[in-house]
Amino acid sequence: MNVVLGTGSWGTTLAIVLARQHTRVTLLARGQEEAAALRLAGENSRFLPGVPFPPSLTVSADGAILADAETLTLAVPSEAMPSAVIWAEPLLARQAVVISGSKGLAQSDGARPRRLTELIAGTLPNPVCALSGPNLAREVARGLPSTTVVASNDPATAAAVQRLFTDRGFRVYTSADVVGVELGGALKNVVALAAGVADGMQLGDNAKAALITRGLAEISRLGRALGAEPLTFAGLAGMGDLVATCASPLSRNRRLGEALASGRGLAEAQREVGQLAEGVPTTRAAVELARQAGVEMPIAQQMHAVLFEGKDPRNAVLDLMQREPKAE
Repeated sequence: MNVVLGTGSWGTTLAIVLARQHTRVTLLARGQEEAAALRLAGENSRFLPGVPFPPSLTVSADGAILADAETLTLAVPSEAMPSAVIWAEPLLARQAVVISGSKGLAQSDGARPRRLTELIAGTLPNPVCALSGPNLAREVARGLPSTTVVASNDPATAAAVQRLFTDRGFRVYTSADVVGVELGGALKNVVALAAGVADGMQLGDNAKAALITRGLAEISRLGRALGAEPLTFAGLAGMGDLVATCASPLSRNRRLGEALASGRGLAEAQREVGQLAEGVPTTRAAVELARQAGVEMPIAQQMHAVLFEGKDPRNAVLDLMQREPKAE
């Protein structure tokens, strides 16, 4: 049996992808009330209205099913990942492969922010891999052509997860660069916030292209400092995910940036978007990682000032444009 933990748009989507081709797939809900509501509706009406559950998809709130799981896909917000892993540890079959489907960084006071597979591996003895790419949930759930990357230090694990998720509408590639794939998926959300600010201020396509390109340079600099393969950031989990998240109106991080540009504070902007934007906690974690690694990330630093220090987005744009000229 394949189990997905997380009933947001992406967790539900991954469960649907699996259920389209496998007969035993369970979506784990947070409680009996939520599970019953999802079963009654036959869809996730809140996040994916109009996308029915395949017949082979079961919704449950019973953690005991993890004892029979062959795979567990974790698709919870990064801030909820520590508690989710601790909850799963005594229940999960030790042979089950754990797949991190979330895009963020885990952080705790006074400690280095960690990639999510680092966090998972620190608690669970199971094989662990990361899944990341240009994956807007609503498009994947509808079966529109999409691609992703599964990264693992073990080629056999990556190949098994590739076979598990691949279907006619969802093409899966493998990678041995877990660091690069995870960082690409997490850090692109920071740049997407900035791209949304640019769109909200109507700064034009030149400005947005510059943000995407220079944002990728920042991601690559930090990635190399942390041991990633530079070419990973030119691929699906890097440039591919960055372009999709910065360009699409479906991107919650981009929409949050637009709301910030209109003068809304962070709390009001988050209420308007209505879903968690992972770029917010990731911005804080990215700036801390950059500080510890001695890496310059001016876009991330300006977004940090806008999000957490009350800086006017217009002043952030001016400060980026007035930085000392340098070679590309």
